[in-house]
Formats: sequence, structure tokens, C-alpha cells
Amino acid sequence: MNLTLKIWRQKNADAKGGMETYKVENISPDSSFLEMLDILNDQLINEGKEPVAFDHDCREGICGMCSLQINGQPHGPGRGITTCQLHMRKFRDGDTIYIEPFRAKAFPVIKDLVVDRTSFDRIQHAGGYISVNTSGNTQDANAIPIEKHNADKAFDAATCIGCGACVAACKNASAMLFTSAKVSQFALLPQGRVEATERVLNMVKQMDLEGFGNCSNTGACELECPKGISLENIARMNREYLKASVK
Repeated sequence: MNLTLKIWRQKNADAKGGMETYKVENISPDSSFLEMLDILNDQLINEGKEPVAFDHDCREGICGMCSLQINGQPHGPGRGITTCQLHMRKFRDGDTIYIEPFRAKAFPVIKDLVVDRTSFDRIQHAGGYISVNTSGNTQDANAIPIEKHNADKAFDAATCIGCGACVAACKNASAMLFTSAKVSQFALLPQGRVEATERVLNMVKQMDLEGFGNCSNTGACELECPKGISLENIARMNREYLKASVK
């Protein structure tokens, strides 16, 4: 496959960025999208040019690092996949592909396609934890009866990898799906009920402080989420927040 790539290049957070055009040739349809970018970077390095900076780690759809906006879609065409799981057979020979970083005020660009998503970390730090009594009289977690429906829902919410696709897909750059997934994975379990009130209030407050917008109610976040995190979590967080606010 021979492709034309329109890639966002930005030297640093303070520089003005812009789209630059590159050509790549003889790309295998079985290559992953990141492998294609590796080929481009090898080409640029051999030409004595600056390679394109992009985030990646596990390349197995687990870490959430490989967050790219491809032809206007978070993680590109396809459903339930991250960028590293996207294969070039989703494109056609001769295609022009637009590649940009996720766009959000709370995700400032560091360089090229790399954005700073530590705002997600700060939301989790604000309340995404459980205090445990380690005095020696602790109860084994596996000995606590939990309704299977709730356990399944908690595990479903916990599959969120924090990639930020929900934010990139939302016209308001909302982090409601991410935050609600983190709230839900604790709120549905008895171990997480002890601090439930404080948790939801603190995490929503931090989400707002980071500059994320409110829910746009379009459902784009669930549609683009590589792990299929349900909108039910946003409804659950809203209920948790309402109850916490009147206590």
C-alpha cells in the first residue's frame, strides 16, 4: 500500500503546530497502524529528519497510551479497538490519512502527537482509592458476599484503560465516562461504600477543575470507547453525586 499521511507536528507545548505531509510506500495491509508509523520514522531518521513523536507502550490494547485521532476518529476506524490494534487493511491503497493528537483543553500537547493526560491521574488521586485497615484484623475480600450482578458491573467499569477516547469523541471534551467508570468500580462493591460520598464529590470536583466539559448526552463516548464502557456508569455517578450532595 502507498499512502499519504497528513500528520500534526508541534515542536513543544508552547510552539505553534501544523499539519505536514509524508509519503509511505509498500506498507503491508497486515501491519498495525503503529508499525506503519515506525516505518515512517525509520524513513525520516534515515533522511536526517526529526521523527514523529507518538505515545505507545504495550501494543496489546491494554495500556491506553496509543491515543491518536485518525481521520477525525479516536483510535481510527473500527469499534472496540485501540490504535495499536488497528491494522492497515482498514485503509485502501492511495488513501490520505489525517493523524492528530487528542484535542482537549485538559490534554495539552507535549510534542507532535503526544498529549499530557495526567489530568486523569489527578482525578483518580482525588478519590479513586479505598482505605484499608491493616491492623491485623482485616477481613479477607474474598470472604465478603457480593451480588454477582454488581460484581460484573464493577469489573466492566474497571476495564477502563484511561486512554481518553471518550474525551476526544465528546464535543464538550467531557471526562464523564472516564470519571464515572472509576466511581462505579468502587461504588458497586461493599469495600467502596465506606468512602463513596467523599469519593464522588472529590472526583467530580477535580474533573471540573481540570477543565473538562460537561456531558453532551450524544453517546459518542461509549461508541468510541475501545473497552465499551457503558453510559450506565454516568447515570450511576449522577445518582451517587446527587445522594452525596444532600447528605
